[in-house]
Amino acid sequence: MVSWETFTAIDIWSNKIKTIIWVFNEEKKLRVLWVWVTPSHAVRKWNILDMEEFKKNINDSLEEAEKMTWEQVAHAYLTVSWTWIDISTNKWIVAIMDHEITEDDVNRGLDMAQNWVDLQNRVVLKVIPETFALDFEAWIKNPIWMTAKKLEVVAHIFSIGANILNNIKKWVFDNGVDITDIYPWLITAPEAVLTKRQKELWVVCIDIWANTTWITVYEEWALIYSSVIPLGWENVTSDIALWARVSIDLAEKLKVEYGDVMLCKTEKRDEEIELDKLSKNETGKISLKYLSEIVRARYSEMFYFISAELKKIWKDWMLPEWAVLTWGWVKMKWILELSKEVLRLPATIGLPEDSDFISGTSVSDPQFSSVIGTLILSQRYWSHKWSSNFDIWGFWNSIKNLFAKIVPK
Repeated sequence: MVSWETFTAIDIWSNKIKTIIWVFNEEKKLRVLWVWVTPSHAVRKWNILDMEEFKKNINDSLEEAEKMTWEQVAHAYLTVSWTWIDISTNKWIVAIMDHEITEDDVNRGLDMAQNWVDLQNRVVLKVIPETFALDFEAWIKNPIWMTAKKLEVVAHIFSIGANILNNIKKWVFDNGVDITDIYPWLITAPEAVLTKRQKELWVVCIDIWANTTWITVYEEWALIYSSVIPLGWENVTSDIALWARVSIDLAEKLKVEYGDVMLCKTEKRDEEIELDKLSKNETGKISLKYLSEIVRARYSEMFYFISAELKKIWKDWMLPEWAVLTWGWVKMKWILELSKEVLRLPATIGLPEDSDFISGTSVSDPQFSSVIGTLILSQRYWSHKWSSNFDIWGFWNSIKNLFAKIVPK
């Protein structure tokens, strides 16, 4: 860990790109300088539609961040959340030569855990250990400097399609930025919103995205289960547009301004919304309770699928440390009450707060949980070694892009 360097993280979504720049302060803590959100129209439902447009979106996000912080971005951490990210769990045993386990032995076990995992046309992003076992002693969290004859590793392997990763690297590198490390969203958001106490006991982190919902389960400080559900808040918008027979833009506005998952279950007097006041192209009215029924039905379906995933590990309604919801759309009215009703678990909204590494984030909002988690993971996996692969043509493109930023048009 160094105290003289500026760090940058780029969070790539299906419809937005977030760039965050931070430095170390005098207390050796990371201090956020700037967060910038740029719309992205080149990716739809995690499918790449236009490479040039997406490269321009990344460039616009970086330029705005550089203007506001007066910092030149040379290296960046990436957070990706493609639905093509695959999660596999594998176990491997390695022999210990000197009977004292070193960091090299642990890394050797994690490398060997990738064996027998189908990685055809895929690249491993991260290998996260779940637990270790030494001879006859199980559930060891950190075996370094312990003595044993054999080390057993249980690890989660996160992989992504090789062509997708190469395209992402090309987009970023063409903008004059080298990639320091890449993290899947599944492990970044929980780092920002879950406490050590929550990770010690059973806890599930739920990230509601545009087209997907990601869940991760922790116990004894270890990731023990993760899954992706192909439903998100854009499905709610589509439902409103279909059943209310309005445009997608108006459906989004109705969801944001009037969405309420519990109104249809109350005895309150029903009201109607005049659509022509929200859009000049629309006419008619819609009942607030009818809108509530549409929103509630889709969110209930999401939580039912989450409950089914927890049932696979025999932990439906049996998590003592709650369900922690994060990302922007968990701020929907009464969403916590609905999650408690369907999941039969206590629930709370996870906010990225100050931690041992970070101070003064000023971004205590669920939608920033991923980039803040990237900050934390960057210190855990930080390395002085940059990529040793040198591409003369990529280097030349980076130099040209840098001059394009400096020289006025």
